[in-house]
Parts: sequence; structure tokens; C-alpha cells
Amino acid sequence: MDKLKCPSFFKCRVKEKVTASSENFHVGENDENQDRGNWSKKSDYLLSMVGYAVGLGNVWRFPYLTYNNGGGAFLIPYAIMLALAGLPLFFLECSLGQFASLGPVSVWRILPLFQGVGITMVLISIFVTIYYNVIIAYSLYYMFASFQSELPWKNCSYWADENCSRSPIVTHCNVITILGEIIQVNKSWADIHNLNCINGSEIYQPGQLPSEQYWNKVALQRSSGMDETGGIVWYLALCLLLAWLIVGAALFKGIKSSGKVVYFTAIFPYVVLLILLIRGATLEGASKGISYYIGAQSNFTKLREAEVWKDAATQIFYSLSVAWGGLVALSSYNKFNNNCFSDAIVVCLTNCLTSVFAGFAIFSILGHMAHISGKEVSQVVKSGFDLAFIAYPEALAQLPGGPFWSILFFFMLLTLGLDSQFASIETITTTIQDLFPKVMKKMRVPITLGCCLVLFLLGLVCVTQAGIYWVHLIDHFCAGWGILIAAILEIIGIIWIYGGNRFIEDIEMMIGAKRWIFWLWWRACWFVITPLLLIAILIWSLVKFHRPEYAKILYPDWGVALGWCMIIFCIIWIPIMAVIKIIQAEGNIFQRFVNCCRPASNWGPYLERHRGERYKDMVDPKKETDHEIPTVSGSRKPE
Repeated sequence: MDKLKCPSFFKCRVKEKVTASSENFHVGENDENQDRGNWSKKSDYLLSMVGYAVGLGNVWRFPYLTYNNGGGAFLIPYAIMLALAGLPLFFLECSLGQFASLGPVSVWRILPLFQGVGITMVLISIFVTIYYNVIIAYSLYYMFASFQSELPWKNCSYWADENCSRSPIVTHCNVITILGEIIQVNKSWADIHNLNCINGSEIYQPGQLPSEQYWNKVALQRSSGMDETGGIVWYLALCLLLAWLIVGAALFKGIKSSGKVVYFTAIFPYVVLLILLIRGATLEGASKGISYYIGAQSNFTKLREAEVWKDAATQIFYSLSVAWGGLVALSSYNKFNNNCFSDAIVVCLTNCLTSVFAGFAIFSILGHMAHISGKEVSQVVKSGFDLAFIAYPEALAQLPGGPFWSILFFFMLLTLGLDSQFASIETITTTIQDLFPKVMKKMRVPITLGCCLVLFLLGLVCVTQAGIYWVHLIDHFCAGWGILIAAILEIIGIIWIYGGNRFIEDIEMMIGAKRWIFWLWWRACWFVITPLLLIAILIWSLVKFHRPEYAKILYPDWGVALGWCMIIFCIIWIPIMAVIKIIQAEGNIFQRFVNCCRPASNWGPYLERHRGERYKDMVDPKKETDHEIPTVSGSRKPE
């Protein structure tokens, strides 16, 4: 150190320490990995993983699937698919990220040929993150709208039309003309011409609930289709901005700040679900709703239908958030010897039990709604947006103290969505950190906030009057086949090409050696069962593909083409990166291909003290490009 510039050695040391801490505020003094940082506590990681896995689908999709696929009988294929597909993939990704302490792109040093798989995961996460925060914005809007003495969708108001009614409405009837003829006319036409309907000739159709018209006409200001974009709905845009401000504030220190926020956002939904269940159980008709959900209405003959098993596998796959890159990203901040096996078991079981528990809270109140409206539960149950923003708000509006229960419910949806959003943004920032560690170390806050700003701007199209069509379009194309393709290639690459037995040895370096019988089940799933199930789901999804629609409105050709372009943009990086890696390798074309199927020279445990004999010659993982492709002989390049 230059003494002329620093007359006091002690002061200089203090200045150095302050500067270092300001640049590394996301790294704690006790962190094992001083380059990337670690979770402050094991509970920070577990709650973040639970929050990431437990999302809106647990509340608005699983209960409907259970009801629709045989009630309690559906839990049998659901549990089987958890064991055969969900848990094996979940454990694999947690182990992969923890072993290398790298995010979803850089971790593919394990198999350079497949690095495009990691890019696909991150790109799909970006697309989904754009519209997922829009759903959080919807929840914020409804929560704010509930701060009134009476919920605005309780009755048909100024925004409603003649179809707004909780009871069936007359659409057509027979009338007698001035010539004495009996003709069938539209009811509104008969009213205009002061003609009375002949008794018994009325034709009825279900009216539109006030909550349905409020959702379409007020909250969304929904246009007639994707072709009619309309203007930006200003209050949804403000709610979207608020949602991104919350995400940015929670993540400005990376896992050090988000790991503390999840103590509230991951636990609070359980408190609300318990409160809603207790309240719902006290309502008349609740037992009927629960009976439809999982009780006496269970239909075990449904288990003979392939559709039921496909729904169970699909729900498990998407509910656990595997192949999105988030599990790898969050696990990469674990300490090397963390027991990732027990973590995977705990998080997966928590996720599935949450889904079952949420169903009781949902169906108890829907049962009450069916009771007071004189309908069957099957006539009021909904899924997805229709459940969260139409059916359940309608039910809450009928309860005493409706605004309180509505605030509670939408605040729960808000926290459920935020947890998943935190992990998705962390996936993006972790990828940036791995690719540009020095830049990220100095500029984590502006980069994180910059990501949030860009994603907010991209999401503005989703809060126009045609916004809901964009949300469904992205969900229909990006949150489906791309993830399945990434998951299939992930398990084939790691287990079949890198080597399942070698990967098991890597895991044992972290959690200790296990008896051969312990790995028997995992080998059977990883090598055969899980990839075959994923391939079957992918083929089924492609065969059953249908043109996207929302509210029975088909999407225009250009909208469908745009959807295909989005998913192609996400997956095309798999072959592009494979070609790039082969070009960068040495030797003839066959040697290059073979070498790209070997681990890169800088693949292995991030810290030297964890490498042992197996990785003693490993290149420093902080060094990129020149060491990413093995030599022709397959040996590691010297530093």
C-alpha cells in the first residue's frame, strides 16, 4: 500500500474493510462462500423454497382438479406422481445447484453441450415473471377495492348491463303480434315494443354474476379480443408498479434481504387459509362443498381414465416449479454439506399438503355459496382466474363482514405470488452474477432494480384493455412445452450423458455416503421412470394442443403465431449453444461432439476445500471461457 496516500496504516485497513463490505453487502462474515454468499440460516432457504414451490396454483388449480378428477381418489395418482416425477426432479435440481454453487446457466459446465437448456429455463422464467406480477397487480387492486363498507361487486351497479343477475334471466319468449300471430322474439325486443310474453313460453339462461361483470367491465375493462388493444388501465398499471417496487425492495440485497421477507410471505398464507377454513366450516352448506371436494363424492372409477393421471403428473410437475431454474438458483447459495435430500423431502411434502389443505378452505365457502343460491356445488366451482376473481369474491360478498374476508383473501394471494416472484427474479440475478461476478458485486442494487424496471415496462401490455389475453397467451405457450423440453433434456443430460452414478458420487460428497439400497429408488426414477413420464406428458400435450381462447373468444392468427414465436425463441438456444460449444471445441467433428459431452475443466465444487481427490485438478471455477471446453483427450486444462 502506498504510505504517501495513507499516512495511517490502521485507517487504511478500516477504509479497505468498509469498501469491501459496501461492495459485498450480500455476503456475510460467516458465509462459507465469500464470493457468492450463503443463506444466513437454514430456515431462510427452506422458507424461500416453500414460498417458491407453493404458489397460486395450489389455491386456484389443485382444488378444482381434485374435484373434477374423482375427489379424494385423485390423491392416489397425485401421490404416485409426486414419488415418480416430482420428487426425483426436485432432488436432482437441489443437488445440482448446491454442488457447484452456480445458477441455472453456469451450472451446465457439467455438460457444455446442453448449456442452452439453462438459457431456456431463464428465458421462460423471464416471460412468466412478466405476467405473474400482473396477477399480483390484480390481487392488489382487489385488495384495495375491498376497503369499503360494502364490496363493490356485491350488487349489480352502474357498470352492469341487463344480463347481470344471480338468478336465471329470460332471453326469448313467445308474443302475440297485432296481426294475431305467435312469434318467438328476443326479450329485450318485446320490452321495447311493450309486448307481454306468453306465460310458459320463456326461455331462460344463467345470468352473469355481479362479480363476473365487475371483473370484466371494471377491473380489466376487457376489450372484445386481442385485436382491440385499447388503452392502459391506469389503476392496474399503478398496482403493477407497486408490485415491482415490493419485489425490488425485497431483493435489493439478494438472498440476505429476501431470506428475511419470506418469514412473513411464506407463513402468512397458512394463517389465512386456517382462518378461512375455520370460518368456512361454520357456514351452512360447508359440509356439502367439502363432500364434493374430497369426501363422499370420491369416484375411484375415475382412476381408469388416462386424463386423470396426466392431470396429476402435470399438476405435480408445475406445482413444484422444477425446470424453471429457480431451484438451482436458490440451492446454489447453500453451504456445501447441507442435507439437500431432507430439504427436498420437506419442501415437496409441504407443497402437496398445502394444496390439499387449501382445497378445504376453498370448497367450504363455495359449498356455502351453492347453498344460499340454491345450486349444486358443480355449478359454482371454478378454476384459475374464474375462481380467484369471480367465484370466490362472489362467495365472500355474501358473508357478513365481506370486506374483511375479501381483504384477507387477496392479501393471501398477494403473498403467495410474491414468494414465487422473489425466486424468479433471483434466478435472473443469479445468472447475471455467475456471468459477470465483478459487475454484480459492485452494482447489485442498480442491476436488480434495473431488471424490475425493464420487466415492469414489458408488462404494461398486460394491463391494457386486452391485457388478460396477453396473460393467457404467455401462460398457454411459455409455461408449458418449453419447461417440459428443458426438464427432459436436463435429466437425460445429467443422468444418461454425465452419468447417474457419477452424479450420485457428487451428491455423496455433500451429504455423506449412503448404502446402495438408498439409491435404488432414485436410480430407477432418474434413469427410466421420470424421463419416460415427462416424455409421455410432452407428447400428450402436443397431441391435445388447442388454439388458445379466453372467455370463449378465440385468439387471432397473429396472436397464435406470436405465441409460437415466444416459445421458439426460448428453446432455440438449446441447439444454438450446442453448435457454439462444438465450434469452440478442439479436434475433428466427432471429437468435438464427444468433448462437449464431458464436464468442463472448471466443473466441480466451488471452494477448493470441498473438492477432495475427485476434483483436485479442477480449474478455478471463477475462470470462464478458456477453460469451459475439455481438451481432445478429455483431461482438464492447466490454469
